[in-house]
Amino acid sequence: MAIQPATTTVVSNDNEHYHFAFGAMTTLFFIWGFITALNDILIPYLKGAFDLNYTQAMLVQFCFFGAYFIVSPFAGRLISKIGYLKGIITGLLTIATGCVIFYPAADMGAYWVFLTGLFVLASGITILQVSANPYVASLGKEATAASRLNLAQAINSLGHTAGPVFGSALIFGAVATTASSADASAVKLPYLLIAGATVLVAVAFKFLHLPTIKHISAEHAAPDDANRSIWQEKPLLLGALAIFLYVGAEVSIGSFLVNYFMQNNIAAMTEKQAGDMVAYYWGAAMIGRFVGAYLTRFIKPSLILAFNGVMAMLLLIVTMNTEGNVAMYSVLAVGFFNSIMFPTIFTLAIRGLGPLTSKGSGLLCQGIVGGAILPLIQGYVADVSSVQMSFIVPALAYIYILFYGLYSAKRTPSVGASA
Repeated sequence: MAIQPATTTVVSNDNEHYHFAFGAMTTLFFIWGFITALNDILIPYLKGAFDLNYTQAMLVQFCFFGAYFIVSPFAGRLISKIGYLKGIITGLLTIATGCVIFYPAADMGAYWVFLTGLFVLASGITILQVSANPYVASLGKEATAASRLNLAQAINSLGHTAGPVFGSALIFGAVATTASSADASAVKLPYLLIAGATVLVAVAFKFLHLPTIKHISAEHAAPDDANRSIWQEKPLLLGALAIFLYVGAEVSIGSFLVNYFMQNNIAAMTEKQAGDMVAYYWGAAMIGRFVGAYLTRFIKPSLILAFNGVMAMLLLIVTMNTEGNVAMYSVLAVGFFNSIMFPTIFTLAIRGLGPLTSKGSGLLCQGIVGGAILPLIQGYVADVSSVQMSFIVPALAYIYILFYGLYSAKRTPSVGASA
């Protein structure tokens, strides 16, 4: 998932640099997808290193996605002052700072220092998203902005797929080599590598001659809209709740996969084997994004959203009531049906807002905090029952997404609307 552009922008340079600039920007989408998915490996590792229960382990996602909610408004103001390119560099350096904090956190053996590093890291990703999404949207004609963002999102999904493989190899691989997971030292190398990579990318962006973006506020409302408020827009408010529940469900499922696959009645895998399997969850989402982009040309996106909500819910019911490969592959398949949910919900929620689109987009972006809340709830359910039964939490979330898809279908008669 990614923060969508909430402002109107224009490009002041020539077209010849657009393709190069777009290629450079896709590296940013890869980076934050890569780091976000790496949490799915970090959670079970820190759980074992610090002997945490599931609720405590899910504080990783609470601190990470909580940063979206807290930092987003400040990031928007920062970008309006320093510009998109400086915002990108600031975001990358903030990510590097968060990664470096992992080194003393491991030496100190302090879980709260890890959580602090995660918050700083996620703050950098938030700044990066607020900068990069509108920049990419502005690299060319407005009519093709959606296609550029969809392609960039596909690269983001590639990062989501690669992150767990990298983390499993360097973190769980190190544990297997030392035959010990009693401390958190195995996270030093991977996060220092990420810190070094983000600093190099920041330096590269400093010296790249990319098109300059001029920020233009989109707050010029017509007189008839002067008294309108986003809190009066029911589709938007329902959509914000849908974003909250979708992001929460997607993140929560990924957070439990390693521990789930390690259970004897599911797959009895080692940490390394289970960590490798997480890539299939995010890889399925990447494939589903391409399939969904094609289908929404012919079928109402709202109906596809409703269908995907049903399928995700049914797959979770299957995994809760089976064992072995059926339980494992059914939960992995949920990733495929998650694929189009965020952009589709976002598009449906802001439809018809007109001059309120900017504020409405900001409210929807705040809904990403669901990634902080639902994993905590599922963690509590896992502690009082079992990991397998805890999937009832995201299953209930998909019921609401089904409702929102059907609700939106009644108010969007056109077929093949952009999502």
